[in-house]
Amino acid sequence: MLADTLYSWRKALDGDRDPEDEFPLRSELFSAAQMAAHGKYLASRHVLSKRGGPDKLLARLTENATVISETCAELTAAIKAGRQITPASEWLLDNFYLIEEQIRTARRHLPKDYSKELPRLSNDDAVGTPRVYQLALEIISHGDGRVDPESLSRFVDAYQDNATLKLGELWAIPIMLRIALIENLRRVAARVYDNRSQRDRANIWADQMVETAEKNPSDLILLVADMARSGQPMNSGFVAEIARRLQGQTPSLTLALQWVTTRLADVGLTIEQQIQAEIGQQAADQVSISNSIGSLRFLGSMDWQEFVETMSAVEQTLRQDPSGTYGQMDFATRDNYRHVIEKLAKQCEFTELQVAEHALALALENRDLA
Repeated sequence: MLADTLYSWRKALDGDRDPEDEFPLRSELFSAAQMAAHGKYLASRHVLSKRGGPDKLLARLTENATVISETCAELTAAIKAGRQITPASEWLLDNFYLIEEQIRTARRHLPKDYSKELPRLSNDDAVGTPRVYQLALEIISHGDGRVDPESLSRFVDAYQDNATLKLGELWAIPIMLRIALIENLRRVAARVYDNRSQRDRANIWADQMVETAEKNPSDLILLVADMARSGQPMNSGFVAEIARRLQGQTPSLTLALQWVTTRLADVGLTIEQQIQAEIGQQAADQVSISNSIGSLRFLGSMDWQEFVETMSAVEQTLRQDPSGTYGQMDFATRDNYRHVIEKLAKQCEFTELQVAEHALALALENRDLA
């Protein structure tokens, strides 16, 4: 079952990692100005690792694809069986073709060992993670899956006030955003599947109880005892579904609802509170999925060449060419010059920006000599 797969993957890959790590990427929503402030904050605390590390992004992408695919298969089976599915589930199913296409695009643009060349973080909460991927996660998290040009540009620009990104990192932003969005969809899909499982368990118990109430009402107490011994968690999906099925039915079925009420009261909850919690979760998950789908579409329409040139400190330095020749070149030619800067920086102890600044200094010196 998918639930077993998810559990085994978490144990094998994440060890004792906090289960919160699998929650959707959903933090406090930030405005464009707040994103800029957050970018500066992150730049001040990020520490780069001096060592490389294994590329985990491709493996994680494969896992995410499997979880999303199997979740959609379960949802399709539920529809064929005549069971209701949530709005978030409908969004996931309706856009599955797009998600598959985006996963293929991500694999194509993320060749093996690609991320090994990207600077990695040594911070405790992101050890070994490519810096630019961590930035992508932050963007997705504080937008609830929504990416807009202004917030993105202000975030990256403000980050670079304290820490300049390499050219390779700037070019990696669209693919890292795509991977982060797929990660977010996987996390919501896992919740959708878990919710589907909760509701299925509720329906199994409800079917047995309704049948028993009709045929052998005196045996209903035994069935409720069986449910009590089963250790069934009183999570929101289960409670909402079993309440929907049993409320307004024959008086004998109130026994089961009374037991659920008592179990919830033991932890300070009520059936109504769990129903409202379920409604809230479904609404939040639907927004996260719709935002993430919209952002995947946006990534394909964004002019990333213009974005990189606008954000690149190397580009802005080279555009100060005293002769004005560099700025008049076409994009491909400028890109070739930037690649030269990248290669030189890899072969010496200077950063890309320092190499560009040195080239500009030489150009200014030669102009003065001319």
